[in-house]
Amino acid sequence: MELTLPPRVTDRAFARLAEIADMTGAPRPLRVGVSGGGCSGFQYDIRLDDPASDDLVLEKDGFKVLVDPVSLPFLQNAVIDFSDELIGARFVIENPNASSSCGCGTSFSV
Repeated sequence: MELTLPPRVTDRAFARLAEIADMTGAPRPLRVGVSGGGCSGFQYDIRLDDPASDDLVLEKDGFKVLVDPVSLPFLQNAVIDFSDELIGARFVIENPNASSSCGCGTSFSV
């Protein structure tokens, strides 16, 4: 039986949140959610947002990543990272719960 843990946020993702705060003048939490849709059945919803009372809050150095309780089961043991490659810079999810994903990287199935 695999141990289920909340998602983990990399130092690189927290560093990117710090850069965004420097550019905008104020830190805003990053929300990572899962919703129905996309080309594989589910899609990630990654955006700056305000916290809700029932969010899981992952925090480092005053920067926060939020996960709502509905999305949390889909993100157990996942890693929230930031990727800066030639094709673009974006937050990415390494999700062991996804049985497949599509080429866009924002849609997956379980």
